Amino acid sequence: MHQIIRMDEKKFLAAVRRGDERAVQKLVDLYSPRLYNLALRILRHPQDAEDALQETFITALGKLDQFDGRASFFTWIYRIAVNTSLMALRKRRSRHRKEEPLMWPGFDEIQSRELIDWTADPGRTLLTTEMRQIMDEAIEKLPAKYRMVFVLRDLEELTTEETAKTLGVTTANVKIRLMRARLFLREALAKYFHEHDDTKAQP
Repeated sequence: MHQIIRMDEKKFLAAVRRGDERAVQKLVDLYSPRLYNLALRILRHPQDAEDALQETFITALGKLDQFDGRASFFTWIYRIAVNTSLMALRKRRSRHRKEEPLMWPGFDEIQSRELIDWTADPGRTLLTTEMRQIMDEAIEKLPAKYRMVFVLRDLEELTTEETAKTLGVTTANVKIRLMRARLFLREALAKYFHEHDDTKAQP
């Protein structure tokens, strides 16, 4: 996982623990862009992402003594941001409606259909504004456990192992959830691709 702080991490965090205002501000400035983008990708709403970002720093600074250095500080605070965003997502959904489970095809069917990859056509990777909207709406409909894996693996570009460690699940679970999330999103985009191809085929 990418590590943002380039200076000696122990010295930097020691200054933060001492309450050095410049060090605390530097920590916030360094990590805010990446953590905000993460929260926004999970929550899909700027204000919710801002709230999650603030809560992440409050939690991290309050629990700084619990950071043992076994992982990088970025990995540690990144996990806090993931958990904070996930809790916010669950609270938001519980206020509106119960999350309806998606009906997935059997695993064998998923495996065979997964081989059909829309990115095989380079032209289709150029997302139009309309297609981005369709993708955003489809991501919004993903159950939280599938959305989290999709965001971390495909948008944040974490490895399977990093995603598993961040979410506290096995690598096998990450692979299965990612496969199902991609399949659902592919199905959501199928109509767009079909209409796009029909338009190009017209004389």
